[in-house]
Amino acid sequence: MAGHTHHHGHSHGHGHSHGHGHSHAPASGHDRAFAIGIALNLGFVAAEAGFGFIAHSVALLADAGHNLSDVLGLAVAWGAVALGRRAASKRFTYGLKGTTILAALTNALLLLVALGAIVLAAAQRMAVPAPVEGETVSIVAAIGIVVNVATALLFLRGRDKDINIRGAFLHMVADAAVSAGVVVAGLAILWTGEYWIDPIVSIAIAALIFWQTWGLLRESVEMSLGAVPRQIDYDKVRMALRTLPGVARVHHVHIWPMSTTETVLTAHLVMPEGHPGDDFLGEAQTMLKQRFDIGHATLQVEIIGSEGDQLPCAPALETHQH
Repeated sequence: MAGHTHHHGHSHGHGHSHGHGHSHAPASGHDRAFAIGIALNLGFVAAEAGFGFIAHSVALLADAGHNLSDVLGLAVAWGAVALGRRAASKRFTYGLKGTTILAALTNALLLLVALGAIVLAAAQRMAVPAPVEGETVSIVAAIGIVVNVATALLFLRGRDKDINIRGAFLHMVADAAVSAGVVVAGLAILWTGEYWIDPIVSIAIAALIFWQTWGLLRESVEMSLGAVPRQIDYDKVRMALRTLPGVARVHHVHIWPMSTTETVLTAHLVMPEGHPGDDFLGEAQTMLKQRFDIGHATLQVEIIGSEGDQLPCAPALETHQH
């Protein structure tokens, strides 16, 4: 393994390239993050649910439910990271890296389920307000802010590069905001003695989480459907291939995510002068890796090239209309 990483040496400093040896490097840090995050949150959920019952606070219970969905979310994300390290097999020729996409999707769905539960509980409370112990609510939720911010910070590093880690991170940030809302609710109840504040705050919390979850859901569904990852510009990749020496035309360019961090590309290059040799292919793959972070490229060289691109260029579309 070590030998392989050295050989990737130079491309490593470059953004976030994932050589084959690379996937193991940052992972250990996240393993620790996941373990700490799950332990912290489980302990807090138990405490929060208990105090929620004692203080009759639906906002605290909502927060506990939401924190529990977090623990599930963290477990799912962690499971995917672990599965993603499994070696490829004859059946799963890419290994199980795609589980990270499923995890991000599951995370978004878990959050939506938690939202439904929160809104339902709050709506029932609105109808029949119950006395709430504001002080307990504020203190418990304040501890929640600490727990969630601490966990979010553990995932701060990897969130830009990996939607799976981003799912875990967003989850925690949403939680910290939720806990902050609950603190405010507790204090407001103490000052005003109005119990309806509690369910109103839990509905506001739900709206906030929904807003965050929507983006995660959309992106993870796109990835499940094999969409080009958002950080990659299809046209630029196509042009980069088209402008390689000796390439007359490029067609059948497909770019899709193998996992939340690794991208696959296949393309047909029409090269009338003949096959350019293996060095050309190696250089093209290195270019794709360095410029676009596409680590798994398969290029088919054609001498004549059949005109059959599934993605018609704009001019072709215009001529069809006339």
